[in-house]
Order: sequence, then C-alpha cells, then structure tokens
Amino acid sequence: MAKKQEDLKNEAVRKYAFLQEMTEDTYFPKQLVDKGKAVLVALCFSIEQQQPKELDELYELTHAATDKFNDLQEAFEEADSEIETGARECIAADFDFIAKAYGFAEADLEELIATREW
Repeated sequence: MAKKQEDLKNEAVRKYAFLQEMTEDTYFPKQLVDKGKAVLVALCFSIEQQQPKELDELYELTHAATDKFNDLQEAFEEADSEIETGARECIAADFDFIAKAYGFAEADLEELIATREW
C-alpha cells in the first residue's frame, strides 16, 4: 500500500502543500508533479523511519530523493516541460522546509540537493 502524506507523524509536514507553485502552473504536467510530491513524501517517511541524528545522515536521505528528481527530469522533457528555474526553486524550498520541519535548521540547502542535475 502506498504511503500517504496524511500518515506522516510530523504534523507540519503532514499539512504542507508540496510543490505548490508547480501544482498551480499548467506548464508542469500534473502526473509528473504528483510523482515529485511522492518523492518528497517518501523522503519524509525515510526521515521518520531512520531518524537521522547527524547532518550527514540527513544528506544521505535527501541525496537519494534528489536522485529521484534527476530521474524525473527526462519525463518532464518528454512532456514538453522541464525542471527550470521556478521548478528548481520550488523543489529546493520544499527540501529546505522538510529539513527544518525535522529539526535540522542548520542544514545547508545546497548540500541537501547536492546531487541534483537540474
């Protein structure tokens, strides 16, 4: 069974609207934005299950999620869309929100998404 955002333990994350700007912009195909949201929700579940204590442990999880966005990039291009500046900022802001929501206020945004190819 797919894990749903409303099943997360962290209330702030459970109520958060992931990829809001991309959701509201018809340039981005809804089904691909939904896949991006699923990546972020899965990241939250990973954080809740593994409970990283150190930044390096958090970065390992966020890099794996970033790699999944890298994999989505080709699908966006095939749909005459792309992960462009607005999308990059939207995705990065959500990674930053997740880190802070789980108590990593000192996390470096660039390091959170260091493996990105977009």
